[in-house]
Amino acid sequence: MDRIEAIFYSPPARLDVFVSTTAGVSRSRAEVLLEQSCVFVNGSVANKKTKLRMGDRVEIIIPDLEVYEVTAEDIPLDIVYEDNDLLVVNKPKGMVVHPAAGNYSGTLVNALMFHCGDSLSGINGVSRPGIVHRIDKNTSGLLMVAKNDNSHNGLAKQIKEHTFKREYEAIVYGNIKNDIGIVNAPIARHPTKRKQMAILAGGREAITNYEVLERFGGFTHLRLRLETGRTHQIRVHMAHIGHPVAGDEVYGPKKVIAALNGQCLHARTLGFVHPATKEYMEFTSELPSYFSEFKKKLI
Repeated sequence: MDRIEAIFYSPPARLDVFVSTTAGVSRSRAEVLLEQSCVFVNGSVANKKTKLRMGDRVEIIIPDLEVYEVTAEDIPLDIVYEDNDLLVVNKPKGMVVHPAAGNYSGTLVNALMFHCGDSLSGINGVSRPGIVHRIDKNTSGLLMVAKNDNSHNGLAKQIKEHTFKREYEAIVYGNIKNDIGIVNAPIARHPTKRKQMAILAGGREAITNYEVLERFGGFTHLRLRLETGRTHQIRVHMAHIGHPVAGDEVYGPKKVIAALNGQCLHARTLGFVHPATKEYMEFTSELPSYFSEFKKKLI
């Protein structure tokens, strides 16, 4: 990982252009760095709308790029729906979505490469073919995969315009008093813990709606609907309001809940307009055994 610091004295005034010129990267790479909260202006997370002023101190963090080939692996997939343009997969808890440091095999992408062959979109590059959106390793549930670039663009556009329905269910610590609520707090990369996210002024807009389904002694069962899709959004937002997701060892109490082995969070529902047929489609995944068994223990 490289860290570059520069002082803005003269044009270009657009931040993405300044990052591209200063860091010696392409404009598209500069935009990705901004989206990933890797650019800071005067110590605050910047985005593409940030205006540069004379004397501003710009810090650019460039994550290491790893070049490798993804190997197809014959790993069973729980496919909920599939056609020539896309598929919906029910990802089990514990499976990483795409290869990265420490997880080069056994991922969803490895399995997709075996199942789909070359029939995956290439927009996200060699390590993330077909991946339109992600869910965390220890989050279970529904995930959308694009088989071609047209489908990928169409689905990504719906996510960007907040018309892509994503509902989760979670069990969180504590008793949430209000039956419904909304968390609207910007999320950015943690300034010192680079693998974590945090609520930071200047971060990217993040909105999570929640509804109480059931209350237990010391825990609450929630339905959550995302308006945006930031990294770790639900986990960060729930911790922010004092009700971290049960079992979340990163944003919640360090005490391990052995029955969970990670956060109790399930991507329950996906709804979208099919990019080719223009038909609205919606899929629901039943709560997995780890979730329902933990819930039974609370009753």
